Amino acid sequence: MLQLNSSARLEINMPLHEWLPLLLDGTLVTVQVGILSAIVSLLLAVGAGLGSLSRYAIIRAIAKAYVEIFRACSLLVLMFWVYFALPFLHIDLPKLMAAVLAIGLNIGAYGAEIVRSSVAAVSKGQHEAGIALNLSGNKRIVRIILPQAAARMIPPFGNLMIELLKATSLVYFITLSDLTFAAMILRNNYYIWTPHIFGLLLLIYFVLSSCISVTFRLLERKLTVWR
Repeated sequence: MLQLNSSARLEINMPLHEWLPLLLDGTLVTVQVGILSAIVSLLLAVGAGLGSLSRYAIIRAIAKAYVEIFRACSLLVLMFWVYFALPFLHIDLPKLMAAVLAIGLNIGAYGAEIVRSSVAAVSKGQHEAGIALNLSGNKRIVRIILPQAAARMIPPFGNLMIELLKATSLVYFITLSDLTFAAMILRNNYYIWTPHIFGLLLLIYFVLSSCISVTFRLLERKLTVWR
C-alpha cells in the first residue's frame, strides 16, 4: 500500500519478513568485518606496543612511526586510499580485504598505546624478580609481565573493540554490503519508513556492542582472578 508522507515521499508498507533478511545478511557482513579487523588490529597493537619498548632503536622507530601515522589518519580517508588509490600502484584489493586492512591499521595504532602503557605500568620489581629467578628476557615478558599487563589492557581494549564495531559502518562508503549499506538500500530503493529502518539499525548495533561489552567483562573477571 502506498501513502504520501509530510515530505511528499512515497513510502511502502512492506511486511517485516520481506526486508528483515537483507538486514540480517548485512549484520553477518558487519560481524565478519568486525572479527577480521579485530584480529588484525590486535596483532598490530601487540607488535607495535611491544616494539615501542624494544631495546633496539630501529624497532622502536618503526613502531612509533606506525602509531603516529595511522593514529593521525582519518579512517574514512584511509579506507578510500586503500580501496581507490592502491589500484593505481597495481595493488587491487577486494572490498572486504581493503576494509579490514584500513580498520585494522587505524584501530591497531590506538591499541598499540594501550599495550605499551599497560606493559610500562608493571612495576620494576616484577622485572627484577624475573632476573633474580634467572629468567631470560623473553620468558620474563611471557610469564611475568604480559599476564599482569593483560589484566590492565582488557577494559580499554573492550572500549576500543566497540569503537571498531561502530567504525565498520564506514565500509558503506566503499559499497561493501554491511548492515548500514543494507539499511540504506532498503530506505532508498524500497522506501521503508525511515524511523523504522534506522531504529532497527540502532538496536542491532546496540546488541552487538552489548555482546562485546559482556565478553570483555567476563574476560576481565577471568584474567584478574589472581588478584
